[in-house]
Amino acid sequence: MAKVYILDTNVLIQAPDAFWRFEDNLVVLPMAVLENLDKLKKADGETGANARKSIRLLEQLRLKGDLLSGVPLKEGGMLRVEKNFVHVELPLDLPHNHTDDRILKVCKGYAQSQDQPVILVTKDLILRMKAQMLGIRAEDFAAEQASDWEQPYMGRIEVYVPESDFKDFKKKGIPKNVAYTVNDQGIPQKPEFTENEFVIVKADQSTKKTLLGRIENDRILPLKFKKAKPYGISPKNVGQYFLQEALMQPASKAPLVIVKGMAGTAKTFYSLAVGLEKLLNNPSGEYRRILVSRPYAQFDTDIGFLPGDEQEKISPLMRPVIDNLEQLIDSNEEKRYEDERALRGKIEEIFDRNLIQAEALNFIRGRSIVKTYLIIDEAQNMTPNQVKGIISRAGEGTKIILLGDPAQIDRPFLDERTNGLSYAAQYMKGSPLCWQVTLTADECERSALAMDAIKRL
Repeated sequence: MAKVYILDTNVLIQAPDAFWRFEDNLVVLPMAVLENLDKLKKADGETGANARKSIRLLEQLRLKGDLLSGVPLKEGGMLRVEKNFVHVELPLDLPHNHTDDRILKVCKGYAQSQDQPVILVTKDLILRMKAQMLGIRAEDFAAEQASDWEQPYMGRIEVYVPESDFKDFKKKGIPKNVAYTVNDQGIPQKPEFTENEFVIVKADQSTKKTLLGRIENDRILPLKFKKAKPYGISPKNVGQYFLQEALMQPASKAPLVIVKGMAGTAKTFYSLAVGLEKLLNNPSGEYRRILVSRPYAQFDTDIGFLPGDEQEKISPLMRPVIDNLEQLIDSNEEKRYEDERALRGKIEEIFDRNLIQAEALNFIRGRSIVKTYLIIDEAQNMTPNQVKGIISRAGEGTKIILLGDPAQIDRPFLDERTNGLSYAAQYMKGSPLCWQVTLTADECERSALAMDAIKRL
């Protein structure tokens, strides 16, 4: 039976073409949603851009028919703008909000007048609760969220292999078909490997013997950059060995690196270290600059009202990057801050030489970026559309590094599944051009307190 999907404004702000994604069902836009789009079309940043795109798509459909009566969609469904049901009564004890009430009236009106199932689609948790109070089914918009969330991709796996295969590992690797895992009952099982997945290899007769490798085609190959020390930094744990391997690979082989991990796991620190190594210590011309960006919901909309030029506007948001640079440029912890002026001068020189540039996320979109080591920090605060926009900007010789913690979302209407970092990780899984690794809580290197807090809080 065909269903009736009633969309909230926030669905179109996340995915402007959302009404195409409901197959052969009826999609309804309450008049309140159109009014909200009209109010948001002049907003800065992604919100305004997506509102305008939704309006343009609706205009294309309007030219094909009467939106009030319904316009056919390409998947066999129909889109209708609904202006009726204004006289539908809502319970007096229901928490009231003018826009929410108008949408709920449409939902209730359809539920009372139609035999088809009526479903409200919104990213607003409160509105979903209100709908439930009225007996109306409500769902999150899931077309752009990571699926199979029960087991998110870690980018790493631990396996056992016969000890006899260890001797040839450095020269030609190990066939992946000899590797196995063990379930809770102690029964060996064949694992499902993913291209570029990192592997902890243990000898089945002596678990003290361990190798680190990665999957390429049908083999487990040794890490190429295991002994590297980018900008004088050495890996302190298994996760950092994997991270270093992915970051040190040239853009031609690993143009996209996705790193997930909790605070203190050195994601930003290590990414900057490798970038500085490529530009300063071993300037091969591989990259011409390091470009750093951090998405912020408020910043995306308010940048035009902040004083100063672009760099001055975004400098407060780059403070975490500066903190990491201080540690990298002066690695002596005891003497690092003896001469604050000299340390600041070294950092300013790097920025003055344009070796490191900081840009707002909105200024990166729409450009073609070449030969750039691009770090997107706090990428979990990006939307799927933003991630697609950034990755599609990668020109020749550009390496994109997405860093973040999906459990630390600071943006409305995003969660662990719907954020851009998780979306990219899920859909780029298995691509030969994408390398991924998740750093665990045990791999926090910030301090003993930070590690303990990550585990407890």
